[in-house]
Amino acid sequence: MQSGTNMNKIYFPHRCFSLILAALLFVSCAKKDDNTVKVGILHSETGSMAVSEIDVKRAELLAIEEINEKGGVLGHIIVPVEEDGQSNPLVFAEKATKLIESDKVATIFGCWTSDSRKAVRTVVEDHYNLLWYPLQYEGMEASPNIMYIGAAPNQQIVPAIDYCFENFGKSMYLVGSDYVFPHTANRIIKAQLKFLGGKVAGEQYVQMGGTDFAGIVQDIVKQKPDIIINTLNGASNIAFFKKLHELGVDPAVTPVMNFSVGESDIEDIGVGNIAGNYMAWNYFENIESNKNQRLITKYKQKYGNGERIGDPVEAGYMAVYLWAEACKKAGTFDTEAVRIAAKGLSFVAPEGLVAIEGSNQHLSKKVRIGIIKDDGQIEEIWASANAVRPDPYLSTYAWARGL
Repeated sequence: MQSGTNMNKIYFPHRCFSLILAALLFVSCAKKDDNTVKVGILHSETGSMAVSEIDVKRAELLAIEEINEKGGVLGHIIVPVEEDGQSNPLVFAEKATKLIESDKVATIFGCWTSDSRKAVRTVVEDHYNLLWYPLQYEGMEASPNIMYIGAAPNQQIVPAIDYCFENFGKSMYLVGSDYVFPHTANRIIKAQLKFLGGKVAGEQYVQMGGTDFAGIVQDIVKQKPDIIINTLNGASNIAFFKKLHELGVDPAVTPVMNFSVGESDIEDIGVGNIAGNYMAWNYFENIESNKNQRLITKYKQKYGNGERIGDPVEAGYMAVYLWAEACKKAGTFDTEAVRIAAKGLSFVAPEGLVAIEGSNQHLSKKVRIGIIKDDGQIEEIWASANAVRPDPYLSTYAWARGL
């Protein structure tokens, strides 16, 4: 057997070499000339959360359509890749992994529940991608791989409890779904009530998608709280408000303050079952601004005049525009460059001027409280004077230490 380096050499005829070179150049040029960018749209289209999340997905797709009509981002047309989280955190994580590894998305828009967000958080951190999360939430988190578009607890929970204490009374009954957001929100509320001198009349949880509220509502009737604080999510709200109505819980006597019921949920719940109760959000459909009127007009033209736009819907819409602006500022779709460019970014949204806080990637925004009228519309009855800076860890509240 002969030795020497020549035995390891592979010789190609000149024509083969030319063909291979041409193929490599073709692949390189094809990649270089690709004028699309994929983004993930990850929401529940089935399961108990579909009733809420489908509307957010629609708003994100509308924003993508509008941006594409204007030429896209950095000369690239946005291609949405839609996946169904099936109201299951494990599925959300699985689909997020698929979007990043197989579909090669530049970013992900999605989730509703904190359980689904936390499941996806692990994925985007491991793969160093970016999730744009459209919901208010319980705080106590600030991931470099999440842009928090909804309210931090000091932009919803804390001011709403202050309002309830001052306007309805000291006794509050806490009802929520059995997962992260309601448990953490109620821990915050109990600490705040202790500081204010209020009391918890009751605290009850039901599994996600649960519909049996007979015992809980009977206990509410028995305890006679001044107000009910609701952190139920998804389809459970339909059963809850129906049972309140059936057992004669009058919102004029014992109202409900809602943290997770959006305007788009009112029709599913039934106006007759929920009218007279309250919502704490950063956006209501009746905000008077040109940006908001354009969103309402386009959304209803596309999805139907009977459709409603609530806070999470507007946040999902806004999230796509914020990502696009951050990409333009960065001059690239690269995750780290976009993340850095987003810090301090301001944007005139349908709800008004918002800005991404550089230190924690949450938004500065106004806080609003509204009452649900008999026609299903929301009448704003209180709003913060200015945009409130996000404080996800409630570090500026002495009573919140140790939470």
